[in-house]
Amino acid sequence: MHVQLNTDHVIHGSLSLSQDVEQTVASALQRFDEQITRVEVHLNDVNGSEKTGPNDIRCMIEARVTGHEPVAVSDHAPTVDQALRSSVAKLQRALDSVVGRRNEHRREKPAVDPLS
Repeated sequence: MHVQLNTDHVIHGSLSLSQDVEQTVASALQRFDEQITRVEVHLNDVNGSEKTGPNDIRCMIEARVTGHEPVAVSDHAPTVDQALRSSVAKLQRALDSVVGRRNEHRREKPAVDPLS
């Protein structure tokens, strides 16, 4: 799974931030590693550098799931770390739903009788 970080002009995409994002995402989505090809994380300050406010950091994460449409979630929080962690938690739940549905659909197919 490839993790790509995108930031705006207010949140600087430093090496340490990139490593933290990659580690957080990879750890949280480890059980989906076979189904996910790429994860894009977008961090931005919705108020810009001029203003501050509650929940002004937005984290949007898009996961590319093999054989399925991309799954995207987002969340707002006061800090980058909180926004990232809450978005990753949302993505885990969304992927549980998507991958679980796909696996259930595969199990529900009737067995083919080889003697028919």
